[in-house]
Amino acid sequence: MIEHKDELKNRVEAKQRELQARYLELKADTQERARDERDRVKRKLDELQDAVKDGWDSLSDRVAAKLNDWLKT
Repeated sequence: MIEHKDELKNRVEAKQRELQARYLELKADTQERARDERDRVKRKLDELQDAVKDGWDSLSDRVAAKLNDWLKT
């Protein structure tokens, strides 16, 4: 089970870095379309922070399932 959580953590952190980079790109773009996407990316990052607020060591199966769903969107 720990291996699965480590794999999940690595996948989530990779996606987080990708979204953070995209967010920074979008901050520089003033077009309305970019603002909408920036808001969407920010919401995804906020969802992630909320899901792992208790830390990776205390990750429940329910939160792990939520994170797997988060990765799919």
